[in-house]
Amino acid sequence: MTDRKQEHNAAYYCEGIVKGDRAILSRAITLAESLKPEHQALSSHILELLPSPGKTSFRLGITGVPGVGKSTFIESFGQLLSKQGHRIAVLAVDPSSTRSKGSILGDKTRMEKLSVDPNVFIRPSPSGGTLGGVTRATYESMLLCEAAGYDFVMIETVGVGQSEVAVHKLCDFFLLLMLAGAGDELQGIKRGIMEMADALIITKTDGDNVQKAKSARAEYAHAMHLLQAPEGGWIPEVKTCSSITNNGMEEIIQMLERYRQQMTANGYFMAKRRQQQFELLCEAMDQQLKQRFYQEPSIQRALEQAKRADVLHPFSEAGKLVNLFLKSSGKT
Repeated sequence: MTDRKQEHNAAYYCEGIVKGDRAILSRAITLAESLKPEHQALSSHILELLPSPGKTSFRLGITGVPGVGKSTFIESFGQLLSKQGHRIAVLAVDPSSTRSKGSILGDKTRMEKLSVDPNVFIRPSPSGGTLGGVTRATYESMLLCEAAGYDFVMIETVGVGQSEVAVHKLCDFFLLLMLAGAGDELQGIKRGIMEMADALIITKTDGDNVQKAKSARAEYAHAMHLLQAPEGGWIPEVKTCSSITNNGMEEIIQMLERYRQQMTANGYFMAKRRQQQFELLCEAMDQQLKQRFYQEPSIQRALEQAKRADVLHPFSEAGKLVNLFLKSSGKT
């Protein structure tokens, strides 16, 4: 595909995205998810041509152990946001099979009411088997949704694990959902996850779980106060909610608005986004350099020889391979 043809297609996509055409937005996200070089090139053109959104969005990362009710929470929470006039994009990252690379992509079916709301766009995406479950495509999909006018973006992760680190680098606010009465709560959660969370929400606070949730809230609140205060001066909060009765949902929305106002007033809101962009830049460079390194024919030949070596000193050999790569690239 010629550069001129690419530019024409990129302009077509940009026009449709800005007009709010969901079909074109979906196709643009598919391009961002594709591993084909020509699709990635076109996706980059689209992002470069898109105008900046007229309104600063709010990016909410949502995680929690399987069974905590992430999709149910998003459905109830999203409906309330929609009633308040927000346009919501939900990026639900589904785990991919390491064997078939396939994905169930069932999040949309678990959000029946939200999926038919005209103010809501739901995009279930396969994680692609990457370590964090959240790839470059998730970040670019978020930018595409914001350009389409969605001012509230929610990213649902596959569950407690390495994916939380990736989501934390993409969102403004990181929400950790927890269950009450599911064993020793404080022992069952990683300290690192709690340190990343801007708020902890105990779900399913209804019926017989109400008292358990209140007790768990007190325990978690005590545990959160023992952690080092995050940058920006925000003190993480612990709340309870029910996705069935909507009890506690309004308080969560109010908490997020307090966070936005406080972090905007002290300049941390945009400073955090700039830092996130820089970290993503460094990660992207690492990935691209690694890819180019292993694609270099001289490196491939040297690695094949290294496999057959009787005696191999990995660290010194690595230095030689790096020097070989630089020489092959004309840098030494």
